[in-house]
Amino acid sequence: MKRLKSYYLHLRQPQTMKRKWIFPLAIGTVVSLFLLFLTTLTSPEGVPLFPFYRSATARASVFVESKLHPISTSSIPPPPRFAYLISGSTGDGDMLKRTLQALYHPCNSYVVHLDLESSPEERLDLQNYVKSQPLFTKFGNVRMITKANLVTYRGPTMVANTLHAAAILLREGGDWDWFINLSASDYPLVTQDDLLHAFSYLPRDLNFLDHTSNIGWKE
Repeated sequence: MKRLKSYYLHLRQPQTMKRKWIFPLAIGTVVSLFLLFLTTLTSPEGVPLFPFYRSATARASVFVESKLHPISTSSIPPPPRFAYLISGSTGDGDMLKRTLQALYHPCNSYVVHLDLESSPEERLDLQNYVKSQPLFTKFGNVRMITKANLVTYRGPTMVANTLHAAAILLREGGDWDWFINLSASDYPLVTQDDLLHAFSYLPRDLNFLDHTSNIGWKE
């Protein structure tokens, strides 16, 4: 009988041990769920009633914001404006269109010119092209010298044609900073946005022409 009694006592001990650790586990689970529920409660204004993590979040946000310095828009200079003359001769109509398309930007001004050596049909085709482009019409910043000039390259007529185009640009829309003289065979290596950004930080009175009184000989 004693052996049988000790055997039953031995069987009841593991069950008692299991009950001892199941009860604390259940209590801990209930408490954890209750705390999690409290964190989801908010006031009518949408503010958490029990902001357990607010202080840590606030400290982190203050630390990050202290290192962030917003860029003032007043420190960014406005983009400049370029005035282009694109000139061509006979057979240069298509190249002139290509160059104009590559250089075009709504902020700039453009004058295109085909000299008297080009055929009337070629000049008329360029004129119709300028008029038919919706973007050119919308901004009104592309003009053509319809009365073609006689241009002898390496001669004074080339300078006269350049001055003619500059006068048109000044009369029609003089709100530009630099004048650039190109031929139909030229092609840009950078986009107009990159060029405008680079020139934004240059003084607007900067001139890329030098002159001197040193004529190279002595009397």
